[in-house]
Amino acid sequence: MPRSVNHVASRNKRKKILKLTRGYIGARKNVWTVAKNTWEKGLTYAFRDRKNKKRNFRALWIQRINAAARLEGLSYSRFMGALHKAGIEINRKVLADLAMNNPAAFKAIVDKVK
Repeated sequence: MPRSVNHVASRNKRKKILKLTRGYIGARKNVWTVAKNTWEKGLTYAFRDRKNKKRNFRALWIQRINAAARLEGLSYSRFMGALHKAGIEINRKVLADLAMNNPAAFKAIVDKVK
């Protein structure tokens, strides 16, 4: 008995991945093996960079808080230590937003912890 191959399913699988690699350059968009490898590698980059994005934003918030705290005469570490000691539970994202967009509110927080 001859071997049965489901051409419809395998072609559809290839078409699906080639459609996902449509914007790539050169053989990465139309050669099956190259496109498949590129697409899989892209998934690993996406997974890694979802974690790195969180890391980068936290670093940005810390830089903004540090800059605003230094204008008030405190370093970042002293400010965060005083904030913790005062029992004020406000996260870095909100603090950075206040430092950028509402300096008066940030100054009020700094005055409260001094």
